Amino acid sequence: MTGLDYFRFIVLRRMIVPFAAALLLSACVEQSPAPGSFTIAMIPDTQNMIDYKHQVASGFAIDASSLFLGQMEYLAKNAAANGGDVAFVTSVGDVWQHQSLEMDPQHAARGFDAIHNPWFALEIEFTPETRRVELPSARAGYALIAEADLPFAVAPGNHDYDAMWSDARYPPVKDPREIEFIPEKLGMLHIGGLDNFRSVFGDDTPFFADRAWYVASHHGGTSSAQRFEAGGYRFLHFALEMSPDDQVLEWASSVIAANAGLPTIVTTHDYLDARGERRANPIIDLAVTDPLHNDAEALWRKFISRHDQIFLVLCGHHHGQAVRVDRNQAGHEVHQILADFQDRGQAGLDAGVPLVRGKPVGIGDGWLRLLTFDTSDAVPTVAVRTYSPHYGDFSTAVADYAGWYKAHEEPAMSDSEFLGEDDFVIELTDFRARFGPPR
Repeated sequence: MTGLDYFRFIVLRRMIVPFAAALLLSACVEQSPAPGSFTIAMIPDTQNMIDYKHQVASGFAIDASSLFLGQMEYLAKNAAANGGDVAFVTSVGDVWQHQSLEMDPQHAARGFDAIHNPWFALEIEFTPETRRVELPSARAGYALIAEADLPFAVAPGNHDYDAMWSDARYPPVKDPREIEFIPEKLGMLHIGGLDNFRSVFGDDTPFFADRAWYVASHHGGTSSAQRFEAGGYRFLHFALEMSPDDQVLEWASSVIAANAGLPTIVTTHDYLDARGERRANPIIDLAVTDPLHNDAEALWRKFISRHDQIFLVLCGHHHGQAVRVDRNQAGHEVHQILADFQDRGQAGLDAGVPLVRGKPVGIGDGWLRLLTFDTSDAVPTVAVRTYSPHYGDFSTAVADYAGWYKAHEEPAMSDSEFLGEDDFVIELTDFRARFGPPR
């Protein structure tokens, strides 16, 4: 997602069951898991934590990468292999921040052209620090959960691509008084190349080569599939590249056919916006810039809604949070969750980082999503909670949480409403009918 602040929306009112804070505190993931209980960890965009500019070596007050490493250490500590209940980890992408190429060779050969764009000067930077600092930081973090025998997946986000540029077909206006936050005024970004991503998360890397739970890959691992067992079920998971093309969807459909009947989760980067709509940010809409891509609505129509095994979709990219539920073509519910906390900067303020244009410098503050399943009841549930290893607690237990973030993210909400956006329960009302009882 771009770092621009112009695309903040009000989070979709959720069709959920309230989850009491007292119950949340008693259900800490560090406790021994109850029968039928397990946790999937969802890692929102980590780009601002790994950004080389947000490290002490670049003059920043703290190493923001320590927040990212803290997340991974926490998950490794609570891995099922270590006696915890974390059974699987999935990243929604934008692992790192910067690009290493002005344009990838494939898009250049197809006739794409870049143009200078002053409005995206902070977004587009081709720097050797991407490979020197940011990729090694990402690799070190994911090595922690790999060493804990935690199955995991990473879906590439736009910042994980080798190149990002302002497309010459959408020139920005020159007069800032004319700015509207639409491509015709601001321009349009496009992306290309995943060599950097494959160098860290490719199917032939030590993270995934010869892992029994890593069951399939496409384009060398830019899209991938995993299986894991928890709560009496075997699950199938996909990490799909951003706005995947038809070839990716055909590949994923073939993997589903080879794993018929397994409850299936999809992680991809750009899917829901912060209003809960399947709509791209208008200045980085890959399907508009390149018709090979499928936007979120096409992804739903062509793939997700057609496969009754898919019951959960996870995404990031858009700053904020949202939840929606839709019925697929078989009439069953598909729960879709957005979480992206990259703008949060209290940890920097605590360390003395000054405000920039009246706002904290976004470094994410280490917040991640924990989805705790309970498959023991007739109606299985998923308790969705927000936790920061840096602050050592769930959002509902941090006294200043709403004070830190609400005014910037959701000023119209009450504190209790804001906390409710972070901690709630989803009822999987038709899970048993689709997948049977636990074994």
